[in-house]
Amino acid sequence: MSTVVEGLRYAESHEWVKVEGEYAYVGITDYAQNALGNIVYVDMPEVDDEVKKDEEFGAVESVKAASDLISPVSGVVVEINEKLEDAPELLNEDAFGNWIMKVKLSDIAEVDTLLDAKAYEAICE
Repeated sequence: MSTVVEGLRYAESHEWVKVEGEYAYVGITDYAQNALGNIVYVDMPEVDDEVKKDEEFGAVESVKAASDLISPVSGVVVEINEKLEDAPELLNEDAFGNWIMKVKLSDIAEVDTLLDAKAYEAICE
């Protein structure tokens, strides 16, 4: 059974969001990293890229599959997790401890459309 963290919001496409003020950290869930297996590469957006809710912002590649990353929120990328460039396996080791991008939110209300931990757990069963 994969782990779900209370207090985060979730997209049905298996990304998590942690909101801090007008910023959101976005990563992939434990369920997603389990399904992918050993992650070997993370394709991340550039700083200053604009991301839109429900649109692709990158990809995660594992030894057995590649999976598009779908942005759960809209905004401008202010930071990417550069550690993942050299160590993509960090997502396997701690999916919730390693975010992929930090976004300055353009519409905080979008966060309310995402799943809470309980609802996300239900779709993973």
